[in-house]
Amino acid sequence: MNDATTLRLPWAVSAEPVGSPDAKALLREYYTEVADRYFELHEGRRSTPEEIDEGLADYPSGDLKPPNGVLLVARHGDTVAGCVGVRLLDARTAELKQMFVRSAKRGMGGAGGLLTAAETAAAQMGAERVRLDTRLDLVEAVALYRRHGFVEIARYHDDQYAEIFFEKRLRAPS
Repeated sequence: MNDATTLRLPWAVSAEPVGSPDAKALLREYYTEVADRYFELHEGRRSTPEEIDEGLADYPSGDLKPPNGVLLVARHGDTVAGCVGVRLLDARTAELKQMFVRSAKRGMGGAGGLLTAAETAAAQMGAERVRLDTRLDLVEAVALYRRHGFVEIARYHDDQYAEIFFEKRLRAPS
């Protein structure tokens, strides 16, 4: 396939169990990327497999299942390409977790599609707003969230790795 054909492939986003092989692979890739970027910035090295296993255990995804959560997986054509988790923090507030698009699929609209699907899922769970946190070194993520209408808010939890917090008000369902 040439580049023009690849860009025209459809994106599809659907809920998937956290324990499925595709979801597990995406969540591990997500955690490896953010851990590698952190360790490269702060310690001049990449993460070890043991550190990734520990991080996955410290930040489990088991709450990303109905009725108070969901893991959404994006496919570009037939290729598994990304994911985002949504979970309720309270009756009116949802939180985005593990937003990730594989590097080979970035810049093709998948992240925007995942955000839109996540907002829809949050609204269907009754949320009026969506919150998230990220790190300042994840500049692409910060820019993506701002571009999609998220505004910076005060810290809403005490995770040591979270440096910047965002929120977006959801439109009332019609």
